[in-house]
Amino acid sequence: MRAPFKIGGKEIPAGKRRVVDLPISMMSDHTPATLSVKVIHGRRPGPTVFVSAAIHGDEINGVEIIRRLAMSSRLKTIAGTLILVPIVNSFGFIGHSRYLPDRRDLNRSFPGAARGSLAGRLAHLFMTEVVERSQYGIDLHTAAVHRTNLPQIRIDKRDPRAEELAKAFNPPVVLNSPLREGSLRHAAGEKGVPVMVFEAGEGLRFSELSIRVGVRGVLNVLRHLKMIPAEKKSRTAPPAAFSTRSSWVRAEEGGILAIHGKLGQIVDKGALLGMVSDPFGERETDIRASRAGLIVGHAVLPVVNQGDALFHIAEVARPKAAAQAVERISEDFDADPMYDEDEIL
Repeated sequence: MRAPFKIGGKEIPAGKRRVVDLPISMMSDHTPATLSVKVIHGRRPGPTVFVSAAIHGDEINGVEIIRRLAMSSRLKTIAGTLILVPIVNSFGFIGHSRYLPDRRDLNRSFPGAARGSLAGRLAHLFMTEVVERSQYGIDLHTAAVHRTNLPQIRIDKRDPRAEELAKAFNPPVVLNSPLREGSLRHAAGEKGVPVMVFEAGEGLRFSELSIRVGVRGVLNVLRHLKMIPAEKKSRTAPPAAFSTRSSWVRAEEGGILAIHGKLGQIVDKGALLGMVSDPFGERETDIRASRAGLIVGHAVLPVVNQGDALFHIAEVARPKAAAQAVERISEDFDADPMYDEDEIL
């Protein structure tokens, strides 16, 4: 029998699952604030993996991904240990905000400090209780406010372990994204824990496609790590497209944006992506692709200012294959619009 898993002063016996509330602070109205985690501790040995969401409180697709994972029958015979943290930034989640009450971005506050700011203390708690108990991590995000993202994984390709996990996750596209100091990926990497980021959809909105790609991808990673059984039979998914370079097309002037380009669309350099016009309809400016590639993100707010980021285009080695992968995912979900209980539950 495996030894119990210890976290936050609690012990979870092998073969059991439990929600543990890790104290963060006392709020101004005397309400206790906690970092709540669900630990699923398997009977058989294996790695420890954490899956986190809502580091930015308005990025809620990941919350639903983790809720569905927690319900999945695939985890009944799990090997190793899975730590699920659906809402890291509960302050922002409750307030529908990206930030903490002190206006700090939690994903620029790692590794934090036990006696630092509120953001620093929360980052420190997450590092010491979750990251330092894990061998791998998957951090779930959406695009920033007023933007949307094609489901994608972001890794630092200099870490072969992260690249291995990205291939196992098998999203439509994988972007090379250098580590940024203060981020969870950077701080975890300093501790020897590879973390990949899943980006999909937009803030404060559920995207069924994004959620289901996320659930399927996490389960793929757990299979790859031999934490859950392999699927007996499944339709082979196209391999993810890898991109080492991407850039945003920005508005040359302010106005009202009409969007023509779509997520997952392959475009040539100079292709028409949209148009910005003045409120009187007297002036129209075309928005054209600055490079050939795959549209992996775009603005959703039609009111734009000069310099605003409008379309995110990633260069990929096999653009047609990438587009086909996106179409395949959409077709699979269109053919089965309801939850697949065998897959999800």
